[in-house]
Amino acid sequence: MASLKEMRNRIGSVKATQKITKAMQMVAAAKLRRAQDAAQNARPYAERMAAVIANLARGVSGDTAPRLLVGTGGDQRHLVVVATADRGLAGGFNSGIVRAAREKLRELTAAGKDVRVLVVGKKARDQLRRQYGDRSAGFFEAGGSPSLATAQAVADRITELFDAGEVDVVHLIYSRFKSVVSQVPTVRQLIPAEVVEGGPTVDLQGAAYEYEPGESEILEELLPRNLTTQVFSAMLENQAGFFASQMTAMDNATRNAGDMIASLTLQYNRTRQAQITKELIEIISGAEAL
Repeated sequence: MASLKEMRNRIGSVKATQKITKAMQMVAAAKLRRAQDAAQNARPYAERMAAVIANLARGVSGDTAPRLLVGTGGDQRHLVVVATADRGLAGGFNSGIVRAAREKLRELTAAGKDVRVLVVGKKARDQLRRQYGDRSAGFFEAGGSPSLATAQAVADRITELFDAGEVDVVHLIYSRFKSVVSQVPTVRQLIPAEVVEGGPTVDLQGAAYEYEPGESEILEELLPRNLTTQVFSAMLENQAGFFASQMTAMDNATRNAGDMIASLTLQYNRTRQAQITKELIEIISGAEAL
């Protein structure tokens, strides 16, 4: 059985850890509001751009359609972009994204596809390095906060691989923020650009529009920007999900530390009382022997 000094040291250590987890919980809660607002404010822009692209795509034919819209015509070479955070201590946030990425990669590999992986975030790199390190197409740090410069660099790398004919289809895997307790790993196809029938559209209010210079030319300009927008939006969603998961994880850790302190304190008091009782018995026994 541990001595009283060892138990006191352990209780003090757990209390110090509890202070750290409580502080991390408060910091994550403070940052969550800003990250949540940023993610939600970015959604209307991304959805509006998707609606404009959907409207324009209906007016182009297969011969004049941009390559980012229709792809290369092949389906053999796939690029999977996996976006996580750089840091941990956020429960299952990063592992949930990586799990979804592994499932997608296994699905493509089982279908005989040639797969490459582009990673955004240190946690995805660390968890995928052993199994898919030989398929790496690049790595970018997520950074402390999402930046348009990083999203542009990722989009440029995707475009570079696509223009070089090294990939036919591009998928983006990230965590979509739904609420503080719910973040959903999401797979989105970037190339060819997804145009969902019956999806969001621009209400023309009965007006007939003629595009100048033309749908194809406008799409040539919009699609690369949409690529950057989708990557940046995914990074914002990830940041909000990360802070929500970290806040929840640190709250659970703080509660567990409190339970452990109560249990250790009870054990300490019982041990101390047992020692006091033993010493009293020894004193009384000695006095009776005299």
